[in-house]
Amino acid sequence: MATRFCILGSGSSGNSALLQTEGARVLVDAGFSARKLAALLTAAGESLAAVDAVFLTHEHGDHAAGIEGLKKHPHIRVFANAATARAVQAGLSYRPDWQIFETGARFQYRDLEVQSFTVPHDAQEPVGFRFSTGREGDLFAPRRSLAYLTDLGHAPGHLHEHIRDCDVVVIEANHCPELLKADPKRPWSTKQRISGRHGHLSNEGVRELLAAVASPRWRRVYLTHLSRDCNSPAAVERALAEVRAALGACEFAVVAAGEGTPFYELG
Repeated sequence: MATRFCILGSGSSGNSALLQTEGARVLVDAGFSARKLAALLTAAGESLAAVDAVFLTHEHGDHAAGIEGLKKHPHIRVFANAATARAVQAGLSYRPDWQIFETGARFQYRDLEVQSFTVPHDAQEPVGFRFSTGREGDLFAPRRSLAYLTDLGHAPGHLHEHIRDCDVVVIEANHCPELLKADPKRPWSTKQRISGRHGHLSNEGVRELLAAVASPRWRRVYLTHLSRDCNSPAAVERALAEVRAALGACEFAVVAAGEGTPFYELG
């Protein structure tokens, strides 16, 4: 079976993605109710019963709200660092099968090699992940890697190395600075938080990161976690036009707020 990936849902109302390999089916974040997650998985041809594990980036509700409902699925392991696990556990009526890792650790889960790394966001100890399968030079099981990093206010230099040698990059393009500034719904303090160095990445911020790395290995880049009010797929497309042109062999998928994507085969 080829390694496959899809985004189940993305945006401030909830975030979750599904990664399938020969030996594992894992969710990256679970920011919807268990009922909603089950419906999204059914639409993708999967089920919660088939999911082995959840990897949590941080404790905010739009990434971890579904953990409570997973008490009906005790077989699902939940991977998180200790600070994230404590923050999520405080709001739960049961204790999940926590699998605690240290931020920065690289470890194996079934046929997945998982590398965790820090990202700057206003949570307890937020992380991104790089998931890898296969082996370099193996004709029948070639090395494939996916980087997943959302919810970051800026892109420190260490992130360059975590995304450089990946086939797929999943990263947020949360807001257009002009639309955020003009938004009548959000108070100034919220706008400051969103645009701050531990808030969310703007279209310009993700453009700078992608342009700085511009890896020839990238096959697809997902732009996710778009604000419904303060961004749009059209605004993301405009901001990234030059980067897309420079990376002509790479596909770009802009995921509108509240939407998901079909499966993509990494190989």
